[in-house]
Amino acid sequence: MEAFYIHDIDPVAIQLGPIAIRWYALAYIVGLLAAWRWGMRLAAQSPLGIAPDHIDRFLTWAIVAVIVGGRLGQVLFYDPGYYLANPAEIVKVWKGGMSFHGGLLGVLAAMLIFVKVNRLPLFSLTDIVCAGAPIGIFLGRVANFINGEHWGRPTDVAWAVVFPRAGDLPRHPSQLYEAALEGLVLFALVLAALRFWGGLRRPGLISGLFLVGYAVGRTIAEFFRAPEVPLAGLPDWVTYGQLLSLPMLLGGLYLVWRAFSRPALSAPAAGGARRADG
Repeated sequence: MEAFYIHDIDPVAIQLGPIAIRWYALAYIVGLLAAWRWGMRLAAQSPLGIAPDHIDRFLTWAIVAVIVGGRLGQVLFYDPGYYLANPAEIVKVWKGGMSFHGGLLGVLAAMLIFVKVNRLPLFSLTDIVCAGAPIGIFLGRVANFINGEHWGRPTDVAWAVVFPRAGDLPRHPSQLYEAALEGLVLFALVLAALRFWGGLRRPGLISGLFLVGYAVGRTIAEFFRAPEVPLAGLPDWVTYGQLLSLPMLLGGLYLVWRAFSRPALSAPAAGGARRADG
């Protein structure tokens, strides 16, 4: 063990008397704010009539959807028995434990309602939200590492980390692998779509690439991440996270095919998109 780093990072970033501000909370705040600013910039370039005002107003919806959906996903998908026995733990989101797939479903539900209320094309919002999501995912995975949760499988690679909550064995820092694959690589894919492949002028393209990119990145990372839910009758290398990502992969491939099978829209005229009504 002396040859490996022993995880001992304090999850509290700032302590102000009885108030503790955790790195986990800061990651979500910074990720949402960065995606919000990036989304407002993209909205001004959208040919689908969405405006920066829409993204400004959707921020509150996104915050609630990410927190509620992410937490309920963790409760229902990964450890329902524990949370049913300890219901008070459900609301303690500052301790960590947020399901990406649950958060995705929560945000999707919020987007469906928002575009209906504001009479917007669905992909006008989903493409912009998906373009900014990798920023928050990257910061969230780094926060997972700081919290010492969602650790990897045992290994003896030189960069292995001992997570005391997982025992004495050195393990893959799989949280950082996910930060790279689901955050940095996925954001680079979004930038490539915006720069070279039609971007927002092909409705659904960025949404589809996000779904495909996340599903592939998560599937790769799961080979190094310790399984959190046992799957009877399946090989050890098949994980719950991979199964949850399969519908994302299939849906994303369909959206990418759909986007490229139709002509690209014209770019918006100089001066940007229309402002929202009301």
